[in-house]
Order: sequence, then structure tokens, then C-alpha cells
Amino acid sequence: MSKSKAVRCLKITEPLIFEKSRPGRTGFSVPDEKFDVEVRIPEGFLRESVEGLPEVSEPQVVRHFTRLSQFNFGVDTGTYPLGSCTMKYNPKINELVARLVGFTHVHPYFPDRYLQGGLELMYELERFLGEISGMEGVSLQPAAGAHGEFAGMRMVREALERRGEHRTKVLIPDTAHGTNPASCAVNGYDSIEIKSGGRGVLTAEEVARYMTEDVAAIMITNPNTLGLFEEESAKIAEVVHAKGGFLYCDGANLNALMGVARPGDMGFDVMHYNLHKTFSTPHGGGGPGSGPVGVRGELVKYLPKPRVVKEGGKYRLDYEAKDSIGRVRAFFGNFLVMVRAYAYILEMGNQGILDVTQHAVLNANYVRVKIRDFFDVPHDRMCMHECVVTDHDLKKHHVSNVDVAKGLIDRGIHPPTMSFPINIHGSLMIEPTENETVEDLDLLVEALEEIVGVAERDPESLQNAPHVTHFSRLDEAKAARQLLLTADMLPSEDAPAE
Repeated sequence: MSKSKAVRCLKITEPLIFEKSRPGRTGFSVPDEKFDVEVRIPEGFLRESVEGLPEVSEPQVVRHFTRLSQFNFGVDTGTYPLGSCTMKYNPKINELVARLVGFTHVHPYFPDRYLQGGLELMYELERFLGEISGMEGVSLQPAAGAHGEFAGMRMVREALERRGEHRTKVLIPDTAHGTNPASCAVNGYDSIEIKSGGRGVLTAEEVARYMTEDVAAIMITNPNTLGLFEEESAKIAEVVHAKGGFLYCDGANLNALMGVARPGDMGFDVMHYNLHKTFSTPHGGGGPGSGPVGVRGELVKYLPKPRVVKEGGKYRLDYEAKDSIGRVRAFFGNFLVMVRAYAYILEMGNQGILDVTQHAVLNANYVRVKIRDFFDVPHDRMCMHECVVTDHDLKKHHVSNVDVAKGLIDRGIHPPTMSFPINIHGSLMIEPTENETVEDLDLLVEALEEIVGVAERDPESLQNAPHVTHFSRLDEAKAARQLLLTADMLPSEDAPAE
């Protein structure tokens, strides 16, 4: 079917575990003999029976969930060029460090004197992140990127209100991340969209047209969702600061900047970091995440509390910052994600951090140059960590970006992000990260070129892809609205076919 190295394996179908259930089957056994020791279960904990749970043996349980895990495709399985989210390989040593009992057994209710190791790690991690970004103060409290955005914009609002200013608007480019407008809304601001220029980046001239003394801030994703560096950031900072506003940097794409450029040096006043993207935590499916927020200048005093302080060689949590916006979550953040990030930064060191960025940018540009002869590349110039292509040239064959993505699955490659950024119709955002070898990138390029050839010869084959997976193409809208989670939800044999 495919000349590329597609997946070839034994495919074992797996029914719902409820379908494997048989009355009386159990996953454990106990001896009939009675023991001298009397076991007493506290009242309220003993359940006579549980209705509705499947009755299966231990091997059935193990095989069921093992097979389901083999249905999945992840970054540990193969090439995973998912744009915008930076789904890169995460060193397993960082997983081992996060499992050390000294970290896993701590509890936020422990007194500070029993948390010295954890507090020291947090204290140093804040400074690592500040040095990498050019920010003067960092809070580790936010639980994820959007939460960091919320905290950052809350500090902006607090600073303006302390000045006696009640601004109502925030400027957001069309190349920004989709959570930015929501972060503005929950902080009481209206979002004003700004169009990027013909080169795919903002211009200071365009920002000046919108920047008034009613604008609290501009939220810029740099590099933006086209994978392009916002070249006029410093000039934009001058325009916004002249009107008393703040610059927010969405740091989700920091994997393309760290060790090379610092948002703080470009004039940004506040940014969030995605530890789970840039600094080594496997993520997806809702977590885990961590979205620390960094600030500089007058915003430092508004950082969420408590913060870790060091006094006389000891560490403690300081709850006394009178200007702080207060807590933004319970306790102090997602601690084990911080442990992974701390281990990653120490493991990489100064040169390693720089190498990560350089290789991520090199890989993205390698792919861009290799595929531009057979794919439409709307901004075919030096990109950063990701490149964007479109299905424009495939439309004449009635093949879409969705069909390309399904075709990649047949070739053992996880699809890129589809239809994002939203200002590029039919887009595919490819982010190979620094982890992929040139051989893996060549396989990706070969697969994409092969798909274009199939689109010309046999478009129907792509329209019905994937073909080698456990399940063929699903009705995704129906699947999202009518999930089959139990055997009771399956259609009966005598039900009319749809």
C-alpha cells in the first residue's frame, strides 16, 4: 500500500470490557480456611455488592487495558509533529527524579521546616525561568498555560487600578493563541483583534492605529502561530508603553527562543511558561500541566502569594506581600511538574538549552524546504520551531488537510495540528521539535510527498483513510456527541440500521 515505513503489526480487536463479563467470574481469590486474626472493616466501608461493574478475571483485565494502550499513538511510539503544543520527547530520567520518595511524599500542609528540599527547588526554578525569559519575578502557582494567562492579566488589571485607571480593552493579533481572548474576558476586558501584515507578523504601525489610553495591554504569541518571529516586538513595546499599557507574551512557543532571545529584553512585561511543553512533562488529554507566570518592573509586587523566600540559608513561604493579587489556586502549584522542569534545566545546562532551540528551528526549516515543492507554504521564509502548510493545491483533487492527516496515520506518523492557525484556511502546522533525527524527518517528508501522489492518482483512497488502524475513519461529530461508554449503549441486534 505504502512505500514508506508504515506500521505493520498484529492487530487484536478488543470489545468493551462489559462484553467480556460473565456472572461469577472474579479477578481475585482467597482461601476457604479461616485465620486466627479477625479482620474488621469499619462501618461504611464494606460494600455487599456493586451493581453494574464487569465480572472478569485478572488476565482479562490486564489484557484489556494493555491492548487499549496499544491502540494509542504517542511521542514514545513514533514521529509526533503536532504544532503549537510542542509535544516533544521527554527524557525518562526526569520521570525517575519526579518519582523519588523525597518529592512524592511531601504534603503542602507540612510545616516549612519539613519542606526545605521542595522549597529550595521551587526557589531555584523561579530564578532559572526568570533568567531564561528576562523576567524579574516568577510565580509557580498557575496550573497550566491559560491559568498563567489569567494570573498575568489579573496583575495587569491590578496595576492599572492602583494607578486609578479603568481600561476596558486588550489587543490580540490574529496570530495569537486561542485562549488569549478568554483570559481577557474573565478579567473584564474586551478583546480587539489586530490583523497581521502580509509577512505574517505584526507591525508597530498597525498597533499604533489601535493603541489608545483605554487599552490595558496587547497579548502577543512570540513566535506566533504561523511559526514566525515577531520582529517588531521592541518597536511595539515602545508604542504600547507610551500609552501606559503592558505587553503580554504568550510563552507557549518558548521552545523556539530559550537560550537565544529573552522576551523581557524585547520589552514584554509579563509572560507565562508552559513547563509541560518546553521543560519536560508528558502532556495531552488534559494534563498534567504547569503554567508559571513571570513579570518585571512594577508588576513584580502583584505576583500571587505565597512565594518562596530565602532567609539565613533557610526557605519559607511568604504570605505577607500586601500588594499581591492573592492566591490563584490551592497550595503552591503542580509540584511534580516543577520537579521535571528543574531536572530538565539542570540536565541541559546553558549550552544544552541553546542547542534545544537551535535544533528545533533547524528541524522545522528542514521540513519546510523539503516539502515546499509539492505543498503550498503560505510564508515560505525562515520560520522558527514550526512551519505551516495548506491543502490549497490538493483541493482540485477533492483532498483536504483532514485527508492528509488520515493518510499520515496509515504511514505510522502522528498527524500535525489541523486547521490552525485559523487565519490560514486548510492549514497543517508541523512542529518536529528538536528530538527528531534527520532520518525521521526524511520519513515524514517522504510520507507527505507520497500522499500528494496518491491524491492525484487515487483521491478516494485518501478520503477513506486510515486503512491499517484498528478502526477506519469515524464520524467524528457523531463520536463526540454519542459516546459508547458501556455495553448498554450499544445498538441491539434487532435495532434498525442507521
